[in-house]
Amino acid sequence: MPVESEGRLLIVDDEPALRRALRTSLAATGFAVAEARDGEEALSALRRGPADLVLLDINMPGLSGIEVCRRIRSGSAQIGIVMVTVRESEEDKVEALEAGADDFVTKPYRLRELIARLHAVLRRSNSRSLPPDKILRAGALEIDLERRLVTKGGSEVHLSPTEFEMLAYLVKHQGAPVLHSRLLQAVWGPEYGGELEYLRSYVKMLRKKIEDDPARPQYILTEPWVGYRFRNPSDPEAPPADDD
Repeated sequence: MPVESEGRLLIVDDEPALRRALRTSLAATGFAVAEARDGEEALSALRRGPADLVLLDINMPGLSGIEVCRRIRSGSAQIGIVMVTVRESEEDKVEALEAGADDFVTKPYRLRELIARLHAVLRRSNSRSLPPDKILRAGALEIDLERRLVTKGGSEVHLSPTEFEMLAYLVKHQGAPVLHSRLLQAVWGPEYGGELEYLRSYVKMLRKKIEDDPARPQYILTEPWVGYRFRNPSDPEAPPADDD
């Protein structure tokens, strides 16, 4: 029985052996996979035919992965972009997100983690054209945007207005890494961007109110030097909190 298609995926990497291995593995999970060996070839491929997802290496000869990401995003808000970065370079991760990437995986990565990231980005990309939900749910949490009410397991969680705005923004973008600067501007205003102590203080307070064990958070995860990622424990494809 043929595998149901998960979407059209373009792999962009200058290593032929890695492209072949990824193509075999990801095609087996249902993706319709195409390849490009560099940025120019990737942009040409996208002009010839659309893709739902692009897996894009950040370090390539010629046109950089960051520049390719910017060009893809400038032409389409719907294509999901996952960038492959180097674990030691947090600056690359920030630059990738600022260029328009939806998420990143760091080398060396596990195939299970990569597939989970791709599926999560594909779901978010497909939901961008849908009307926004008035009630957001994640695990035991329920956030009523109209009534500005948060409950956990049916019991009300009392949040300040700023705490509510931060939590609502993170849940709206659940599964995606949210940059420090983006979260600050979304909650405090466009003139903010470097006040990391604001975020640390409010994340600490939020964790005390919504986490079973604030020292081992399951909802609000830290992306070191990058920002935060809201994890939905009810999502069967969400990586374990300790793996993030």
